[in-house]
Amino acid sequence: MSAAARLISGSLASWAQIAVNMVAQLILVPIYLNYWDVKTYGIWLAILGIMSALSMLDMGHQNFMAFELLRIGRKDIPALSKTLFSGIVIGVSISVLQILLVIVFFLTGALAFLLGEAGTNNFELINTAGYALILHAISWLISVTGPGYLTRGLAPFGYYPRTAWWAFAHAIVVAVTPLVAVTMGADILMASAALVGAVFLADVPLYIDLYRLFKRERIRVSKPSLPLAFSNFRMSLPLLGKALLENVRQQGVRLLLAPLSGAIGLAAFSTMRTGANVALQGLNTIVNPILPDLMRFLHDRDQQRSEAAFATIWIVVVALMAPAVVILQTIIEPLYVFWTQGKISFDPLLFSLLSLGVLIYAVIQPAMAIVVGNNLTKTQLMLAAVAAVVLLGVLCLLVPFIGILGAAIALLLAEIVAGVGYQIYAEKWLNENDLVWPKRP
Repeated sequence: MSAAARLISGSLASWAQIAVNMVAQLILVPIYLNYWDVKTYGIWLAILGIMSALSMLDMGHQNFMAFELLRIGRKDIPALSKTLFSGIVIGVSISVLQILLVIVFFLTGALAFLLGEAGTNNFELINTAGYALILHAISWLISVTGPGYLTRGLAPFGYYPRTAWWAFAHAIVVAVTPLVAVTMGADILMASAALVGAVFLADVPLYIDLYRLFKRERIRVSKPSLPLAFSNFRMSLPLLGKALLENVRQQGVRLLLAPLSGAIGLAAFSTMRTGANVALQGLNTIVNPILPDLMRFLHDRDQQRSEAAFATIWIVVVALMAPAVVILQTIIEPLYVFWTQGKISFDPLLFSLLSLGVLIYAVIQPAMAIVVGNNLTKTQLMLAAVAAVVLLGVLCLLVPFIGILGAAIALLLAEIVAGVGYQIYAEKWLNENDLVWPKRP
């Protein structure tokens, strides 16, 4: 499959996954609330949130390993295999630690606090949630950690689109299974058990396919190297800090907006940011499929093909995203009013600033790909910290005076600062590796 075909197939798979997630968000909420009361649904969301927080360390390590494996590439399969299976040892250890932490939360009563039920006597609901959370943690080990590392090991061989379609199938199972269980009268524990069981069944053909692909590419199981495993784990830790700081940029805005602008302002900001969030997900569907080829071009010191990969991303920004933002700006107001049932006023300036932030993030993607793809983790952590400081400082300075518009300005400035930093360090890396930043494009 050519690079263009991989880009198209991978993008389609990612867009399909986004569509499933969007439909799930729109449809599942009223159905859940029709069969569960608000508290039960809130506990369900809390369980998913706890798992998301616990998994940040594993995901940071997986992302580091992905780019480390791309850096090694398919030219040195023994080194790739040794690095991969050494990383799997760490990944499995982290997932086992997650399970143990969940059990500790359950036995010590900390889970009640995390669920927002501290001081209540609703022991049955807390126990049900505890058992459900343990199931989710076990499921993470088998259905996310295992396939996560194995699919990243295949990425240098051009299998990103194939694994993206498997991720699409996984998204359907995750969205549909608990929905069916709930409509049949399942509580939180039964819905979790149904979800875990369905995911396990769906993983069987996935593992079979991965086994065949490893055999085709002659990637054999290698004896793990603990020194290598711990060295890569240590180098991946800045990505955990980066994830936490980026979470501050995403969720910290909401936490500060509530006391600074009130619940109405928070609701307006969150709803108007929905379009920007969808655009960011869509952008990732363009960047992720082309990233394995881009990293290969960079490591081969192939200036011409590297520039072609950069240009592919910039064409999407200039020819598609920028005009789409302008068109959307002219037609979005009646659609927004209809969507919010006229309960939230539309602010065109706020919407345009949030859209500009997406375009800034999009145009700097090639520079980010260089920094992220080469695992310059300390640089990523430093830029994330600077952007978070700018965001929080401007937010606290402007929101009390101009409301939620100040939050949009803060986000835009933070994006610009991070973008400039990524460009500086990307150019530096290229110069150090006998390549040149494509200034004319």
